[in-house]
Amino acid sequence: MLHRPVKAARNYPFTAVVGLDNLKLALILNAVSPRTGGVLIRGEKGTAKSTVVRALAALLPPVAVVPGCRFSCDPAGPDPGCPDGPHGADPTSSVRPARLAELPVGASEDRLIGSLDLERALTEGVKAFDPGLLAAAHRGVLYVDEVNLLHDHLVDLLLDAAALGMCYVERDAVSVRHAARFILVGTMNPEEGELRPQLLDRFGLTVEVTASRDPEERAEVVRRRLSFEDDPEGFAGRWAGEEKNLAARIAEARGRLREVDLPDAALRKIATVCAAFGVDGMRADLITAHAAVAHAAWRGGTEVTAEDIREAVRLALPHRRRRDPFDAPGLDESELDELLGGPDPDPDPDPDPDPDTDGGPDTDPDPDPRPDTDGGPGPEAGPDSSSGPDSGPGADSDSSGGAGDPAQGPRAMRDPGRRGDASEAPRTDEPYRVRPLAVPGLGTGSPGRRSRARTSYGRISGSRVPLGRLTSPHLTATLRAAAPYQRERGRTGPGLVVRAGDLREAVREGREGNLVLFVVDASGSMAARQRMGAVKGAVLSLLLDAYQRRDKVGLVTFRGAGAELVLPPTSSVEAGAARLRALPTGGRTPLAEGLRRAAEVVRVERLRDPSRRALLVVVTDGRATSGTDTDVLRAAALLKDVAAVVVDCESGPVRLGLAVRLAARLGGEAVRLERLAAGGLRDLVRERRKAA
Repeated sequence: MLHRPVKAARNYPFTAVVGLDNLKLALILNAVSPRTGGVLIRGEKGTAKSTVVRALAALLPPVAVVPGCRFSCDPAGPDPGCPDGPHGADPTSSVRPARLAELPVGASEDRLIGSLDLERALTEGVKAFDPGLLAAAHRGVLYVDEVNLLHDHLVDLLLDAAALGMCYVERDAVSVRHAARFILVGTMNPEEGELRPQLLDRFGLTVEVTASRDPEERAEVVRRRLSFEDDPEGFAGRWAGEEKNLAARIAEARGRLREVDLPDAALRKIATVCAAFGVDGMRADLITAHAAVAHAAWRGGTEVTAEDIREAVRLALPHRRRRDPFDAPGLDESELDELLGGPDPDPDPDPDPDPDTDGGPDTDPDPDPRPDTDGGPGPEAGPDSSSGPDSGPGADSDSSGGAGDPAQGPRAMRDPGRRGDASEAPRTDEPYRVRPLAVPGLGTGSPGRRSRARTSYGRISGSRVPLGRLTSPHLTATLRAAAPYQRERGRTGPGLVVRAGDLREAVREGREGNLVLFVVDASGSMAARQRMGAVKGAVLSLLLDAYQRRDKVGLVTFRGAGAELVLPPTSSVEAGAARLRALPTGGRTPLAEGLRRAAEVVRVERLRDPSRRALLVVVTDGRATSGTDTDVLRAAALLKDVAAVVVDCESGPVRLGLAVRLAARLGGEAVRLERLAAGGLRDLVRERRKAA
């Protein structure tokens, strides 16, 4: 009884899904032309994201493979470097359905790209390679649910393989490579955190999915689902005809793809749209061109039109406009209409452009302007917009930056010359790069970029007896363990006799993500001295830093008579920024209540995730006008085992040093607000003024 619903959910017909037209189109375009670059599906929970993706595999044409090849080589052109090869000049052939391989969130690097069986290599002298999910997905679909929760290094490996069409496994002096061409589909709920803009750019198309608000449509969704659960086979049978027709149409469009012409006028229009929307790099232009050609083939056309470009742009550009973690993906439809409706940007203008035919006949002197849509560089040719853990994403906006509008801050910091008014004095309440903050000691939390930790990757710091299957051997330690027993083991030749008990694995040290819990003073003393703008800018800067370092964040505020958990611990810094913008101020300063609320949040989070260490960031001037000093001491004692930083917001010529005293009680560090920026806020202001 428990197995049947799981099996049924994977077989729900693609054509039976109600609505979700943009999602269906994006998946179909990738089925027609895998060069489109995959699909990232963003949406709230319970919107049939996974159901639609799992139904896609049934629509793909069957795959001819070399029998016994674990890497699904095509008999018509087997991979000469296949680890299971060579397959000969005329290998036999068998046909199987296209596969859907699923990558779970908790998968390891070995599970994704494959691994060498090192125990057999060391004990039996056999080089055995165990393929991973990239090999299983070759010539099919690779589905990553909750891709935003996948570790960054796995996402990098995944997207590199998708762009190159090849998987490289290089470790322990052995190199293995195999073909890995697949349709990459990822789903995510933005409430649980965003992908970095660099990774977003590597997905070809993106679709936003929301539940319908139409009662009739919602009722039809429930009606079909109940019918499916009552009789999965009968329900699938009733939709078999439409499924077969759709699969046939996809196969026909694939065959028609080479015949579709991309005129030079259409190509210039694509370039004009991408440039007008300010996307970084050239990957957007390439993906839009591939998607437009696929759409033309899908509708049965032989030439790319303005409507094909429109559909491609609507799917390929929105997520590429998001340069800042606080930005939401989007596209101005009216601006798109204006760009596509006007004449082509041709140096020889057409006197009577026709928007339905992409501006009329091409006047380019090149007799054959059509690019080769079957060759040339793939999406990987476009450079990433930024790199490295500390190269924060920026934003390009005409709106004025500030505490409540961080869209312009990081970009202005990175390139102040891009700001609209060169004479405007740089503002210190914009987000800026902050000084490094970390939890002392060595943790064991989830991979990130903040504090030192034992991780599955990083530099080798020692060795130990394996706790399970050996995946990262420490060869020197293994040889050292085996060496004293060679004589009693009867060694006679040059080889070393190694037993399973000699094996040692490497202990690696990298970085972990932490829980950064902000405790913000929103009392009247902060607002009265006009400091709240600078405080919000500081917290936004720290949120941006937490985003880049892959932390979870939480927000506690205190004002009036008590404290409030404004944002429970989450991976979504966007939610934190939204709460901060709407933060009310005023009233007394119940500092002790804020600390007690923070201690309770940390306690609960430790029960949920014991390995994630907390970093407490208290933003206050230290003036506790509600409660007694004893109350503050008792509340601080509850946080004695939590790493803490107090951002001192006290200003004026006379300073009481209350925040410094609070930091001492918490056993942490006090940082003046103006010194929170990397290099100091004065240096930052001076740098911005010089650039302006």
